[in-house]
Amino acid sequence: MTEADERFAEGVALHRQDRLAEAERAYEDVLRHQPDHAHALLLLGLIALETGQNQRAVDLLQLAVSLNGDNAVAHAGLGAGLAALDRHAEAVASYDRAIALRPDDAEAYYNRGNSLWELLRPDAAIASYDRAIELRPDYAKAHSNRGNVLQALNRHEEAIASYDRAIVPRPDAAEVQFNLGLCRLAIGDYQHGWRQFEWRWRAGPHGRPELPGRLWLGDFPVEGKTILVLAEHGLGDSLQFCRYVPMLAERADVILEVPRPLLRLLSGLRGVRQVIASGEESRPPFDAWIPMMSLPLAFGTTLATIPSEVPYLQANAECSAAWRDRLAALPGRKVGLVWAGSSWSGDPRAHAIDRRRSFTLQDYAPLAAIPGISLVSLQKGEAVRTPPAGMTLHDWTGELNDFADTAALVDALDLVISVDTSVVHLAGALGKPVWVLNRYDQCWRWLRDRTDSPWYSSARLFQQRRPADWDGVISDVVEALRTGGPLTVSGTPD
Repeated sequence: MTEADERFAEGVALHRQDRLAEAERAYEDVLRHQPDHAHALLLLGLIALETGQNQRAVDLLQLAVSLNGDNAVAHAGLGAGLAALDRHAEAVASYDRAIALRPDDAEAYYNRGNSLWELLRPDAAIASYDRAIELRPDYAKAHSNRGNVLQALNRHEEAIASYDRAIVPRPDAAEVQFNLGLCRLAIGDYQHGWRQFEWRWRAGPHGRPELPGRLWLGDFPVEGKTILVLAEHGLGDSLQFCRYVPMLAERADVILEVPRPLLRLLSGLRGVRQVIASGEESRPPFDAWIPMMSLPLAFGTTLATIPSEVPYLQANAECSAAWRDRLAALPGRKVGLVWAGSSWSGDPRAHAIDRRRSFTLQDYAPLAAIPGISLVSLQKGEAVRTPPAGMTLHDWTGELNDFADTAALVDALDLVISVDTSVVHLAGALGKPVWVLNRYDQCWRWLRDRTDSPWYSSARLFQQRRPADWDGVISDVVEALRTGGPLTVSGTPD
């Protein structure tokens, strides 16, 4: 046995003990003596993959397969490294070679399915997951990701069946349970959906806060007590679910904690004793508390009992009047536009959703040719706001410092057209006509196959017919604007 062979054997022994840094040094020693040692390259590449050194993993595994093209593990590992670098087409090719060499490799089929879905090839992804499941019927991750693809295709009942199978071996799989809850909410099964929605705390990047007092989920009387309602997730969620606060205020003294941009606006909610900003050093004393998005569960909300009376938020009348005076100089109907959202920090799911729900101002170009309307920007943040050729876009967003300011401008408009962002919920809460431009895999709160919303009587929904097809949505919006008919869905043909 050569010195390189002995050192390789040492590396393998260390690798089996999960002493990766020592094993890595051993394999590197081998390669210094024998640069074409395919197995050392392979195992060093797998360590690089396991420790997140993805580019190094790809470089090493490409060398390994060039020396030994019949090693299925090397091709599968290379596929994983390429996928980690978002090189999914190449990853699929590597998985295909691994599967050709080892047709019973369920994990290769599973990973291949993941890359196919990243390439927006859902049918092929499902077929790959199906094959992985044939080979390993209890493959929970394959059942779960199959459910994710089906949910994105709006095939919610099939997705629920996949999630149900995924949780058989792992009932505590928080992300699967949470996705199952989203599916149930999307089909209007609020009885089960709100309960499973509570898994969000274990599935997301931030756990449920630990606060003094009792967590209230509608399970004990709160009459005569002080209860803290805690905002969570996005600003739009707070704007949607703060509608429950006046209902709760009929039972208890309510302290409402919200992000600072909402502080002034939500201070006008009926019945609230005090509104404080998130992050304050000290809170007033309270007996119980509840996250705001748990209020539908606490109140046992069904589709028939959604508190849908609007407006439940009011803009400052004097500020709205000032905006109306300024807007009076513009011809025709005044239409506010939003084209991009933002995502919660640190949540990969939210970043992915934001990419699908947003588009660019250039996509609104066809609106410039419609007579009788004036376009007003409501887009805050970093989104590029250079109008397309021929479009006049009036932009006063530099004067909007919080949602109370935005509410005053929205209240003075005739219509808001927006992708699924907080402005949609603001307009809906104010009772302002709002056209919601939804991605194909629209959020659970908009339900399915509807052009109206039980949450907002002033909303009209426009959904993509195919993933990423914003042209079709904008075409529908242009047609609706040209007809000059009612701005809300009531009386508007589907």
